[in-house]
Amino acid sequence: MVAAVAATASSQLLVSSSRSLSRLSPFQLCVFDSKTLVSCPSNGNGSNNSIKRRHVRCMAVGTAPEAETKKSGFEIQTLTGWLLKQEQAGTIDAELTIVLSSISMACKQIASLVQRASISNLTGVQGAVNIQGEDQKKLDVVSNEVFSNCLRSSGRTGIIASEEEDVPVAVEESYSGNYIVVFDPLDGSSNIDAAVSTGSIFGIYSPNDECLAEIDDDSTLGSAEQRCVVNVCQPGSNLLAAGYCMYSSSIIFVLTLGNGVYAFTLDPMYGEFVLTQEKIQIPKAGKIYAFNEGNYQLWDDKLKKYIDDLKDPGPSGKPYSARYIGSLVGDFHRTLLYGGIYGYPRDKKSKNGKLRLLYECAPMSFIVEQAGGKGSDGHQRILDIQPVEIHQRVPLYIGSQEEVEKLEKYLA
Repeated sequence: MVAAVAATASSQLLVSSSRSLSRLSPFQLCVFDSKTLVSCPSNGNGSNNSIKRRHVRCMAVGTAPEAETKKSGFEIQTLTGWLLKQEQAGTIDAELTIVLSSISMACKQIASLVQRASISNLTGVQGAVNIQGEDQKKLDVVSNEVFSNCLRSSGRTGIIASEEEDVPVAVEESYSGNYIVVFDPLDGSSNIDAAVSTGSIFGIYSPNDECLAEIDDDSTLGSAEQRCVVNVCQPGSNLLAAGYCMYSSSIIFVLTLGNGVYAFTLDPMYGEFVLTQEKIQIPKAGKIYAFNEGNYQLWDDKLKKYIDDLKDPGPSGKPYSARYIGSLVGDFHRTLLYGGIYGYPRDKKSKNGKLRLLYECAPMSFIVEQAGGKGSDGHQRILDIQPVEIHQRVPLYIGSQEEVEKLEKYLA
C-alpha cells in the first residue's frame, strides 16, 4: 500500500508504508518525473502500484543527491593511497612508489626507536666517530642501519649514500634497482638525550653516468665505489623527490615529488601516515630568524650587520624574533609553516659551514622551492651547486623568498 505520494510539477516521491525506513530495500524509494507510467516493486501481497510518471531512478534509503558528494568524517588519505594516486596520474612510476614506501617504513621504525631511546638505553655516544669527525650517537648508528636495510630490501635502489658512511654503497646485484637515495638518517641527534625534536632527511636521484667526480689516481676506492661516487655527485636540480620526517610531538612526513609539498602525520591508531596538509606554501616574508648566535663573533662583518639590523625595531617598533632549536628539521619545519629564515653560515672555524650539500642542503632547498621559498649559500641557488665530493659542506640560508633575497643583498 502506498503511504504517501508528494506531487509536484517536476518530481514525485513514492515511499512504502513500512514502519522503519531502515528496513526498506534499495528499490522502495523512487524519484521520478510526471507523465510516464512506472511500475514500482510489489508491496508484498502480489499487487503492483502503477503511477503515471516520467524518468525514474531508485536509490537506497538515506542517500540523497546532495549527500553523494559530501566527504565522510571518517575518510582518510594515507601516504600509501596517495602514492598510488600519484602513480596512476603518471607523476611517478611503480618503482619510485616502492622506494618511497620503504623510506616511510624506515621513518616509522626510527620514530619508535626515538620515542623509546631512554627506555632501550639508546641515548649517549656510541664511542665511534663518523667520516666528518663527529661523535656518533647510538641512535645515529642504529638509524643508519634501519634506513639502509629498508632501502636495500625494496629491491629498487642501486646506490645508497648516507651521511654516516665513508662512501656510497652499491646495493648487491640480487637486490639492485635504479634509484639513488641520499639520506641523513637522524639529523639533530645531539638533541636526543634531551628529547628535543629530531628528523630524517632524504633525496632521490636517477642514475647519472655523465657526472664526473674528482678521484685521485692513487685513490684506494674500488671500481664499484668509484661508480657510486660518479653517480651520486649530482646537483640538487636533478632531484626526483625529497622529503623529511620530523620526530616530535607528532611524527610528520613531508614530501615533494616536484609538484608541490605535502605533509602526512603518523596516526598511532592506524599506524599509517595520513595526509594532513596539501600544497604547502611558505609565506613570502616572515619575522622569525633562526641562527646560532653563539658563533656571532666568528662571522664576517656583512653577516653581523644583517643580524644587527634584524634586531633593530625600526619604524614598526617590532624586531625579528629569534628561534633556534639546533635541529635542522625542526627549525626548517617551523620556517616552512610560519615564514622567516634559517641560516647556518660559514665562520672562522668552519670555512664552508657544517651542513652537507647532498644529504641536507639540496633536499631541503628542493622542498622549500616547491613551497615558493628559496635556498641559497648567500650568493647562489643551492640546487645549482655541482658537488665535487660526497660529504661536501656549504653555507645554507633557507626560508621565505623575500627574507633570503634580503640576506643576499647584505652578503653581496
